[in-house]
Amino acid sequence: MAPLRVGLAGLGTVGGTVARLLLENAALFERRAGRRLDLTRVASRTPKPEVDLGSATFDTDLASLDTGDVDVVVELIGGETAARAVVATAIGGGRHVVTANKALLAAHGDEIFAAANRRGVSVGFEASVAGGIPIVNALRTGLAANRLDAIAGIVNGTSNYILTAMEEEGQDFAAALAEAQRLGYAEADPTFDVEGIDAAQKLAILAALAFDATIDFDGVHVEGISGIDIEDIRYARELGFSIKHLGLARLHDDGVEARVHPALVPESVLISKVSDVMNAVMAHGDAVGPTLYVGPGAGGMPTASAVVADLVELARGTLPVPRAAKRRLPGLGIGGVVCAHYLKIPAIDQPGVFAEVADVLSRHEVSIEAVIQRPQAIRTGDEPWVPIIIVTDEAPETVVRDCVAELANLGGVTGEIARIRVADLSAMMPPS
Repeated sequence: MAPLRVGLAGLGTVGGTVARLLLENAALFERRAGRRLDLTRVASRTPKPEVDLGSATFDTDLASLDTGDVDVVVELIGGETAARAVVATAIGGGRHVVTANKALLAAHGDEIFAAANRRGVSVGFEASVAGGIPIVNALRTGLAANRLDAIAGIVNGTSNYILTAMEEEGQDFAAALAEAQRLGYAEADPTFDVEGIDAAQKLAILAALAFDATIDFDGVHVEGISGIDIEDIRYARELGFSIKHLGLARLHDDGVEARVHPALVPESVLISKVSDVMNAVMAHGDAVGPTLYVGPGAGGMPTASAVVADLVELARGTLPVPRAAKRRLPGLGIGGVVCAHYLKIPAIDQPGVFAEVADVLSRHEVSIEAVIQRPQAIRTGDEPWVPIIIVTDEAPETVVRDCVAELANLGGVTGEIARIRVADLSAMMPPS
């Protein structure tokens, strides 16, 4: 068969690694794909003379990939504006596309897939979610016999690294973030990672694929980890939990519940053991039940691995042409969620305060599952105070929200109340 001619847009960490893999493992890929994968053209706004491009033609103009010796454009420049133009030009010219750009797909996936369907070309996006974990292929083919009703997981390695450092090394958030930046796991501006935006984009892509639906990214509830305190980590562990930054999506009759936020995960659940920059994705199907996929979620080599996997599948003729989603699912928000909650209540150290707290919870019909309150935890200040740690039984989100607002107005409560949801993954995951 004729070679699959590859045009590469972007020569950053991932792009440079893709070029290296295509050159170094050419014979292996040819055996697996049944045809050669030839890197014919590379376009990058910044030249990288240190990267070996073999016989490929290099240009600083991204439009140079719109040419007759390119069958597939690999978009690895990131962002939305320029990347969207590169992808649109490729599809308009009848070329296949492989991309690692989760922001582009979360915002413009419907537009891109519709255009590809009209032109009869494929779009590969395995690298856009969870790096080296082949979760897209698993959802699309490995679980094809299932109706999927829930998907959840750790899909941002930076946040997972920070929470792991806080739990295992006792670092506070600022120190753990600084170390993540030093190691290259976090950007100089870490907002997308630590405030949950990156994870929300990935969750929207996974939910759309799992539920065969259009998912509105704006309908995903998003919270980050910047408000997690080292004390929360310690109390959670004492109570038998690990704090993880999770993305969760569940299918309902009237829409999809999609949310990203920190959560207490029971130590009896496997995902609580996933640490450092690793990712983990769980999916629940009606036939197979719960499944778990774990692996490196970011970095040049894992992401490049996923890119090349799409190229091999394309060369085989098994990368599908996108089709229109079965339906559009409205986001249901988080108001209808029912779960347990962790509360850290800063209370003045005097008799009767806990009774007032318990009374408020009782009036809102929020039951208490566990309590921690120790005299040695007293803090000094204008007047001594102590944190009251409560884990509630399951209760509706709106009820707990109103309850916390009332607790904050008690005379014996001083400072802000911390609230973290407890993730009930028992229906999705086997025990560890």
